[in-house]
Amino acid sequence: MAIVPYTQHHTFDAHLPLLIIGAGACGLVAALAAHEAGVELAVLERDALPRGSTAMSSGFIPAANTRFQKALGVNDTPAAMAEDIQHKNGHEADPAIVDLLATSSGPVIEWLADQYQLPFELVEGFLYPGHTHLRMHATPRRTGEELMGALLSAAETAGIDILTQARVVDLYVDSTQRVRGVTLKRPDGSRESISCDALILACNGYGGNPELVDRYIPSLKHALYYGHEGNQGDALLWGQAMGASTKDLGACQGHGSLATPHQTLISWAVMMQGGIQVNVRGERFSNEHGGYSEQAAKVLAQPEKIAWNLFDERIHQSVLAFEDYHNAFDTGAVRCFENLETMAAGLNLPLAALQATFIEMQQHAEQQTADSFGRLFEPMNLLKPPYYAIRVTGALFHTQGGLEINVQARVLDQQGQALPNLFAAGGAARGVSGSNDSGYLSGNGLLSAVVLGAVAGKNAAELLHLKLHSAVLP
Repeated sequence: MAIVPYTQHHTFDAHLPLLIIGAGACGLVAALAAHEAGVELAVLERDALPRGSTAMSSGFIPAANTRFQKALGVNDTPAAMAEDIQHKNGHEADPAIVDLLATSSGPVIEWLADQYQLPFELVEGFLYPGHTHLRMHATPRRTGEELMGALLSAAETAGIDILTQARVVDLYVDSTQRVRGVTLKRPDGSRESISCDALILACNGYGGNPELVDRYIPSLKHALYYGHEGNQGDALLWGQAMGASTKDLGACQGHGSLATPHQTLISWAVMMQGGIQVNVRGERFSNEHGGYSEQAAKVLAQPEKIAWNLFDERIHQSVLAFEDYHNAFDTGAVRCFENLETMAAGLNLPLAALQATFIEMQQHAEQQTADSFGRLFEPMNLLKPPYYAIRVTGALFHTQGGLEINVQARVLDQQGQALPNLFAAGGAARGVSGSNDSGYLSGNGLLSAVVLGAVAGKNAAELLHLKLHSAVLP
């Protein structure tokens, strides 16, 4: 994988005005936007079946001021959403990008629903950490796999070319830092080169590259990686070789609730509806409402690097609506106990410590006081027998730092100037989660992928139309 200096003597096997690297949610949405604007393009995907990190996610996309919200009486605004994002990340993100995402989120969700029949619904019943309004939009099964299927169907219906098993290994770049084309490698070792007038990097971050994780996120270097193996940092490394600016490379989305050894994501809805996490000593160790991203490192800091999610029948029935949880239940990851005594024996937890944990929650609920971690307990959400338990660990899902971009999703150089024809979105670009694992607001990943994907596709099309227009002027 390299940047290859382009010369006028180089010949390519084919030419397309626009190339998009990566066929996850980001690349597919970018392709839909550019194709709708009349641009001839192809999406280059390294895998045989496009899945990406999107398929491994819950598929929740936050958006403000949508008709889905209004239909259920939710009065949300882009300004409120932007403030929630910035509050979570400590106001470390680029405010212009935050405002762009918040303002564009609603129109993009409705565009995908209206133009491409994505069956979005507003997720009800609980607020994710840091959100002041119900604004998570998902497809009916609440899985990223279903979201990917809907996007692939939309791309197929639109007639968009997706070249699978086509791993991009080289970018051809001229002396002005203009991308002239790419070389892609097939599984049999054969290579093809395609020239282009614009390139969108939609190939996510570097979570699957242990060397880069160790360099930029050392606190999670021992975490289980639960992202797509193709996230090797290609976009970051290409951009750095071209002199692009990078920001917030220590930012990431972790998750403190991955069933182990089953490796099934357990929705944080378990915690937000009253669940708790205890370590092998039967003790709570954090405020479970602080956020699931930063919880990954907290779980990994516990003995044996695991925790137990504890909840009850009420919560169990609620989260059965999530397909991932249903799968975890079917595979035996979810265990049920009649009382604390049988749970302590079944999980090999000290009974006295477990009882003390539950007594403390009861006391805080009765007195309406926060515990030592800052969490409040509502009497109506206190856990009641029978109890449920899932053994979980902390995981790294995807990185949130990357190439710095402007509001047109164009990659910037270290002087803040846009590179001639290079765009980045989703995990390839700097996100809005600040500089570390604690700034991630639920849904930031797919928000950046879907909304910035649409922005990149639209603006790449505009750039190409300007180029075409200038070329035909007398």
